[in-house]
Amino acid sequence: MLGFAILLFFYLLGSLLQTVCDLPLPANVIGLILFTVALFAKWVKLEWVEDASQFLVRHMLLLFAPIVVGTMAFFHVIGDQAFVILANLFLSTFGVLLVTGWTVKGLSRSDRKEANKTHDAR
Repeated sequence: MLGFAILLFFYLLGSLLQTVCDLPLPANVIGLILFTVALFAKWVKLEWVEDASQFLVRHMLLLFAPIVVGTMAFFHVIGDQAFVILANLFLSTFGVLLVTGWTVKGLSRSDRKEANKTHDAR
């Protein structure tokens, strides 16, 4: 129960900060950022939330059921915009793949240059 209480605390803290500070991020994202900071700062121990998080991950499909039902309520709108939605899906996926590939290629080049400098220094 402690794990759920900690996770709920960070969600509510994110919700409070989002409302009070009028931040453009969703409350759950703010809470997740704060939770990650707390984990790295060792204010929260992983053992405290591990069981609760494993439970939530195992039952994640149930958490998405309301979204799927809501999507079915707007199926006619999705059908009307199907081409635009599919085009955006493919273009954004292709864009992410390109940027990721270029990033890895650039980082591997810089690693090779660094290794060559180290090797030449010997």
